[in-house]
Amino acid sequence: MKTASNAKKQFIVIARDYQDPEAQNRRIAVRPKHLEGAKVLKKSGALQLGGALLSDHSESGKMIGSVMIFSADSEEEVKNTIEKDLYVTGKVWEHWQIMPFRQAPIE
Repeated sequence: MKTASNAKKQFIVIARDYQDPEAQNRRIAVRPKHLEGAKVLKKSGALQLGGALLSDHSESGKMIGSVMIFSADSEEEVKNTIEKDLYVTGKVWEHWQIMPFRQAPIE
């Protein structure tokens, strides 16, 4: 049985894309494999949700980053997962922030 001390913790990750002229092309090039990896993380329970940050909601709006919620034992575990992601190794995400998070009980 999980207790409060050994329960998984939630973390929100906000990742920002590189802003150079080729950044969007790099994102699109690795996106299918990135999403395959995200599906594996979702199935394992590590990734609760994820999606793109947009410049705006217009037809011409660009993806400029990502937001994710992870369930993990530690911030270090999330950091290690992010650092292995194709969006990091493929130079899509320039920097990211990992913050402790707790979902409100509003179901």
